[in-house]
Amino acid sequence: MRTDGLRVAYGSKEVLRGIDLPIAKGKVTALVGPSGCGKTTLLRTLNRLTDLTSTCSVSGIVTIDGEDCMAMDPVLLRRRVGMVFQKPNVFPMSIRENVLYGVKARGNGKTEYAEILESSLRKAVIWDEVKDRLDESALALSGGQQQRVCIARTLATSPEVVLMDEPGASLDPRSTQLLEESILAIRGDFTVVIVTHDIPQAHRVSDFLAFLYDGRVVEFGETRQLFAEPREHATKEYLEGGLVTVPPVGNVAAAAVPVSA
Repeated sequence: MRTDGLRVAYGSKEVLRGIDLPIAKGKVTALVGPSGCGKTTLLRTLNRLTDLTSTCSVSGIVTIDGEDCMAMDPVLLRRRVGMVFQKPNVFPMSIRENVLYGVKARGNGKTEYAEILESSLRKAVIWDEVKDRLDESALALSGGQQQRVCIARTLATSPEVVLMDEPGASLDPRSTQLLEESILAIRGDFTVVIVTHDIPQAHRVSDFLAFLYDGRVVEFGETRQLFAEPREHATKEYLEGGLVTVPPVGNVAAAAVPVSA
């Protein structure tokens, strides 16, 4: 995927101010920055969840495999670009039915259900914990387990891109570790974009990093490079301590990244 000149406003308040961002296929891209900088709005725009807010206006270009996302049926787009939210949102049904919910809604062949179920739960790094409990309610699981079931449910429909909005925000350290293992497990098979306030987490799981401030991309590039030698002083400040004492001005051109998703 990629965005070019993306601007998003809620009423008269402009939240994104011209975002140019390449998202590399099969890689994990992390969006970091202080609260209110536009990370979640950018994420929600990638599969047009912003359409659900009547006061929201969007301009610029968002593409997937070169196709204009704004010209697509949003339901079809969301099948290609799935979403995992900050708080686990399992349905009041069994673990099995949670994972297969979207698959059955799309009418996939019944004979594939068992294979899809196991494969999705394995990729979400939770199969061994629930394989003997598949007919139990997903609501009986811990918060971390519920979040990984949500990831499995998203993966079951085979999206091209998986968006994650602070998926570990409410989890304990052990659950966060397992969540990160699931992200690393799906890298390569899926393109992942994750919003996180956990800077060490961004370092651990992402291949590329975008630092946002005041609705703009201040710096973008390979994660290892930005942590080792950021070009912008504001990026260095944020990655080292989470604070920016001198607000950056304008956008910084993104590094060249192979993009085919």
